[in-house]
Amino acid sequence: MNVALTIKTLEKSGVLDEITAIISSHNVNINYVHLFIENNNTGSINLELDNVIDLKKLIDDLNYSNLIKDIQIHGSVNDIYGKRIIIFGGGAQVSQVAMGAITEADRHNIRGERISVDTTPLVGENEIAEAVDAVSCLPRVSALVLAGSLMGGAISEAVKKLKEDQDLVIISLNMPGGVTEVVDLVVTDPIQAGVMAVMAISDTAVFDINKLKNNTF
Repeated sequence: MNVALTIKTLEKSGVLDEITAIISSHNVNINYVHLFIENNNTGSINLELDNVIDLKKLIDDLNYSNLIKDIQIHGSVNDIYGKRIIIFGGGAQVSQVAMGAITEADRHNIRGERISVDTTPLVGENEIAEAVDAVSCLPRVSALVLAGSLMGGAISEAVKKLKEDQDLVIISLNMPGGVTEVVDLVVTDPIQAGVMAVMAISDTAVFDINKLKNNTF
């Protein structure tokens, strides 16, 4: 079975090595890990595990370590947060895209879906290109919306690379610059762009951008 754990640990060298060694001894695969240090010098490690045969024995073995303070079992990040839409660009445009996306996501989430929306207002070609590059490092991303007044150059190249590396929908507002030539969908109205981003990734929406005769609206 698949299991998600949050492990609270002492903050000291070798903690992660010891935990992964215990997990590996159970022939369990780690398919997601996120760790950070809390204010009280406690480490927090979020793990998602595949192929857990004996959960009780695994928890017992982990608790045997004197480095571990507490273990919590919970749903996976995908179960809790589901699909993720990222919005980059100018503050005013980002807020309008987010308005459309959040409103539309709410309509689908009350039917049982999980779609979350993240926004980052950014200014500058290099800054936005760097953010687009980093999308491939983020979990759960299903759609990226580029919301600005002018995007091209390094941003366009970053979009091309992201499309090669990741299976996700990329939408941009209708704006000057080469980015509109490399995305999947170009939408003039920012609120509509947010709505269409949700519709493009939703399991309950009857909308497929691959069936569109053109990609500009």
